[in-house]
Amino acid sequence: MSDADWVLLLSRGQFALTMGMHITLAALTLGLAPFLVWFEARWLWGKQPGAREALHFWLKIFALTVAIGAVSGVVMEFQFGTNWAPFSQRVGGIIGPLMFYEVLVAFFLESGLTGVMLFGMGRIRPGIHFIVTCMVALGAFISAFWILAANSWMQTPVDFSRDDAGVFHANSVMTLLSAPSFPWRFTHMVLATLIAVAFMMAGAAAWRILHRPKEAAARIMLTSALTFCLFAVPLQLVIGDLHGENTLRYQPAKLAAIEGSWRSPAPGDGEPLRLFAIPDQQMQRNRAEIAVPNLGSLYLRHNLTGHIKSLSEFPTDTLPPVLPVFFAFRVMVGLGALMLITTCVTNLQRWRNKLLTSRRLLWWLVLMSPSGFVAMLSGWLVTELGRQPWTVYGLLRTAQSVSSLSLSLTLASVIGVLLIYSFSFALGLRYLLRYVNAPLPKETEVVANSLTTSSESGQ
Repeated sequence: MSDADWVLLLSRGQFALTMGMHITLAALTLGLAPFLVWFEARWLWGKQPGAREALHFWLKIFALTVAIGAVSGVVMEFQFGTNWAPFSQRVGGIIGPLMFYEVLVAFFLESGLTGVMLFGMGRIRPGIHFIVTCMVALGAFISAFWILAANSWMQTPVDFSRDDAGVFHANSVMTLLSAPSFPWRFTHMVLATLIAVAFMMAGAAAWRILHRPKEAAARIMLTSALTFCLFAVPLQLVIGDLHGENTLRYQPAKLAAIEGSWRSPAPGDGEPLRLFAIPDQQMQRNRAEIAVPNLGSLYLRHNLTGHIKSLSEFPTDTLPPVLPVFFAFRVMVGLGALMLITTCVTNLQRWRNKLLTSRRLLWWLVLMSPSGFVAMLSGWLVTELGRQPWTVYGLLRTAQSVSSLSLSLTLASVIGVLLIYSFSFALGLRYLLRYVNAPLPKETEVVANSLTTSSESGQ
């Protein structure tokens, strides 16, 4: 490999690292914010002390995540100017405004009001505090809206023109929101973050119930998370299927890589469901394949004989890396199936009043607590690796988007980012695990009394 190839590979790796870690933090804030609204509403109008304690418990984690996420987001966006300057030059007219709207509206709304939400407890009226919490949640959703609008346009670009220098220009304001994959990508991602946080919350609550069986806050956390998953997980399956149909139409090579389909089946046969395989991109075939005949057509084309375009129908230099896309998709789907089964079983036992006494199920929820985030990151790998070798799908190659940096400078940058991010995330994870295991803070009662006083004075 030449130095230019190494610079491209290292730049992609650095961006994947920073983006993956930032997605985890952004997903935690996006998914946790609605639960904060829910807990505060149940406290103010349901007068449930457990909801008050649950709110106070997760509020600190939310504030810490917003703080770290803001820093990681800045590092991520700086890379557009350092490692991906040609991309910024050519696509900045379309991607730039979307990033600007995200920072101008969502970032300041979420970051600024998080401080009011955290430090305003006991200092402002409960009703005003609840409105602030709702605005923080709205800011998190607006942030996801603009970021996913930008990503969706890169995946399925429409309504643009290019000048002689190859610079992209939007034909209209609606270009920024007209990507055909945007509605499905946004809905799929938002649901993924909510489900990931719900399973994390259920796992944390199960751990606390195992060690503190009578803790009211843990019971409300567990009930809220499992009830939400009962509706959200099946809905995610439907949205995922619709998103897959969109991928079939606009990114057929990605779908072929997901299925490991090198050649079309014989006439009259359907697409097989490949449970396991080791795709060999050089030989253009699968090794050790385990497949169920025709079943793939059922979810791909909603019949038993429909076909998709195979990988052999595309030029080899336009194919994504099949092996990681193939396995990442199966990790996502496999964990999704486990989450669906877990949701059904735990809710059934909850209705039978046996969940809180079933130590095996509680321990299983603890083990499943990171499953939503792992599934979400696997899906992100499918989305981004499946787009390769393009940054703007079918129009601008990744190799044309990277900056002309020296290999030594790029390597030093990657090592520095890796060390700093690893250290920061290790400390954050250590704090999170210790905080989840600790008794509820004593100051909760003080805050509650202050809020009660504020409520009474407001009345």
